[in-house]
Amino acid sequence: MVKAFWIDQEFDRERDGRYAAHVRKSLEAFEWGDIAPVRFACAAWRLATPPSLSPGYVRWDRRVLDAACVRNTWDGTLNARIRVVSPLPAELTRTRAWWRDRGWLGWQETFGQYVEPTQRDLARHPFLRASLLIEVPVPLDELPPEPEGPHDRVEESAARAVSVLTRTLNDMVGPVLDQLG
Repeated sequence: MVKAFWIDQEFDRERDGRYAAHVRKSLEAFEWGDIAPVRFACAAWRLATPPSLSPGYVRWDRRVLDAACVRNTWDGTLNARIRVVSPLPAELTRTRAWWRDRGWLGWQETFGQYVEPTQRDLARHPFLRASLLIEVPVPLDELPPEPEGPHDRVEESAARAVSVLTRTLNDMVGPVLDQLG
C-alpha cells in the first residue's frame, strides 16, 4: 500500500526535535478546557504540517495537495479533509472533441510535486485539473486527552495526537492512492 502520510522522525531528530520546539513556541495555537481531544488534535496537526512548519513534521505523498483536521460543527467530532490529485474523469478522456486545440493543460509538476498554476500561467492557458476531496470522520479513541494547560506535557501530547492522526489518515487515504495508481 502507498504511504499517504508519514512522520519524518529522522529529519526532526537531526534538528533537535524541531516539532516539539515549534509546539512550545506556538502554545497560543491551542485552546484549553475541552473534555474532548478534538480541538487539541486539530491544532497539533496544523502545527505539524505546511505552511506552519515547512518542511512538515508530517509528510505526505506528492499527490496529496492538502490535508486538514477540522471539528465537525454538527456534533463536535473530528473530521479530516484531504484533497488529492486525480486523473480526469473517464467522460473527459473518451474523446478530446471538447479539447479543440485550445491548449488545455493539466496538473503541472515542479521537482516531482504537483503545483497550482501561477497567475501568469492562467493568463495564457486554460487549465483543467482534477482532484478528489476526501472527507472522513476520525475516531477519537486513540487520541490523547487534551492537556490541562500549557505546562502539562503539551509537546508529548501533540506528538502523540499527530502520530495517531497520521496512522489513521494513512490507513484511509493509502488505498485511494493505490487505486488511482
